[in-house]
Amino acid sequence: MDPRIHIDGGTRRLERGMGDWARRRLPGWLAELVMFTLKQGWAALFGGLLLVAILATKAIWQPGWPVARYDFLVVFALATQVLFLWARLETWEEAKVIALFHLTGTAMEFFKVQAGSWSYPEAGMLKIMGVPMFSGFMYASIGSYIARVARIFEMRFAPYPPFWMTVVLAVAIYVNFFAHHFLPDIRLALFAATVLLFARTRVWFYVGTRPLWMPLPLTAFLVALMVWVAENIGTVTGTWAYPGQHWTEMVSFSKMGSWYLLLFVAFVTVTLVMRDFLYRTPQRPPRRPLPHAEEEAAT
Repeated sequence: MDPRIHIDGGTRRLERGMGDWARRRLPGWLAELVMFTLKQGWAALFGGLLLVAILATKAIWQPGWPVARYDFLVVFALATQVLFLWARLETWEEAKVIALFHLTGTAMEFFKVQAGSWSYPEAGMLKIMGVPMFSGFMYASIGSYIARVARIFEMRFAPYPPFWMTVVLAVAIYVNFFAHHFLPDIRLALFAATVLLFARTRVWFYVGTRPLWMPLPLTAFLVALMVWVAENIGTVTGTWAYPGQHWTEMVSFSKMGSWYLLLFVAFVTVTLVMRDFLYRTPQRPPRRPLPHAEEEAAT
């Protein structure tokens, strides 16, 4: 049996419990806001657990302990990924996406650390070329979020531009992260390309029964803002550092632009494996019944 059936069923049961609780106690608009926030947190569970581990280990880790903090984070991230698959919080299809983005992210880490863009100041056995192996899981958490949020919110992306164009754009963005060290930086043109290519694309999603939508570029910007906040947690804990930045200083807002572009790379990477939520023509999904209404209709 397709494991997505089990995952979707578990998600619906959880949604029903949370939704019933919110609808009984809160006004309609506030219930939707609460459900939206809870669903977002559930979608970002992998990244959230990784951030908790970063904060917790910074608070308790001692220099004389036999295992380095970076090495523990590698084990924690790997164990979390295995747990997600065992508990069917992610499908194997989603795991393929996450592994692919993990590899592309780690490759960029090797290059950027060697180029001096940022550094990982702590010691660890599981470091290659100055890059601790848990860093790839930070990129994997973004891939995990995109795959899970599309499923949890039952998203549709429509009208979606020609697939080959999105792949070309993603490759251009990824290459520019390397090439701008030697050639002119074309990120302004890439920003414009994301807007031009995806200007008409609506991200349709469900919080309750009504289909809602948001422009895809705005969605990418808001997610980039969330990642920028998470990045500040990384720098304030000294887990990684930018040249000349004191740990009390915020990460430059310009980094949000980099994350905005990288999110398109992550999203297109997801679509290399998962395309069921892409539609070439405009869509308006129908209203749907409440989860308990679906169950009653089936009995």
